[in-house]
This record gives sequence, C-alpha cells and structure tokens, in this order.
Amino acid sequence: MLVRQILKLKADDGVVSIAPDKLVSDAANLLSNRRIGSVVVSSDGNTAEGILSERDIVREIGKRGPSCLSDTISGMMTRDPVTCTCDDSADAVLGRMTEGRFRHMPVVEGDQMVGLITIGDVVKARLTELSMEKDALESMIMGH
Repeated sequence: MLVRQILKLKADDGVVSIAPDKLVSDAANLLSNRRIGSVVVSSDGNTAEGILSERDIVREIGKRGPSCLSDTISGMMTRDPVTCTCDDSADAVLGRMTEGRFRHMPVVEGDQMVGLITIGDVVKARLTELSMEKDALESMIMGH
C-alpha cells in the first residue's frame, strides 16, 4: 500500500502546524486540545522545518522542569524531520519509523507538506491489506 492510499483512508488529512517562534506551552496546549501526539513546525504552514512531539516536551520537563514551557519551539523541535512522499510504500515508511524510533512523519511533494502519517495509520493500513490478502487466499482455497 502506498502513502497516498493511507492519506485517503484518514478522516482528517490536514496537517496541524505551529510557528517556530511560538512558545512550547502553546504547542502543549495545541497537542492537548487537538488530542494529537505531535505538531509540524512551520513558519509558512507549507514547509516542514521541524517536528515537536509530546515526548519531546515531557523529556525536557523531566530534565529542566516546567520552565522549559516558556522557551520557543525552535529550541526544542527536531529540525529537518524525516519525511516521505505519497509514492512511498507503507513498508518503507514503517521501516524508517521503526529504525528512527519516531511515530509521526510529514508527507511532502516537492517542498510542500501534503499530509502527516502516524505509525498507527501505517499499521492500520497494513492490517487491512493483510486481511484482504487472507480473504482472497481463503476464497481461492474454497474454490470461489
């Protein structure tokens, strides 16, 4: 299955982004209000300059305490996030996520963001694909 197919299966294909000069507390509020695990950091809403996850925030709070919430996002975000394209396979994306130990990946075409997929999206798509393969094999065995 390709990333473009995964994006079509998602209920919301929009990308939530936040400017790098906003405060970490603003990002935490956005993550909480939207019930999401990460936010793409972008000055223009089109280019993925970085990514900030709830884990990034929690780790920094653990190191420095709540004062880090007053810092700007640019100082805490992961710069130049790993991205994929609509033509990448689910298996390739899952491999990169597993290898890099991250759960969110911006989807880009050229230099424009077109979506965001999560490891949950990829696993769900892969399970759907496996279920369809299983049904097709059972049907062939039964002679239908």
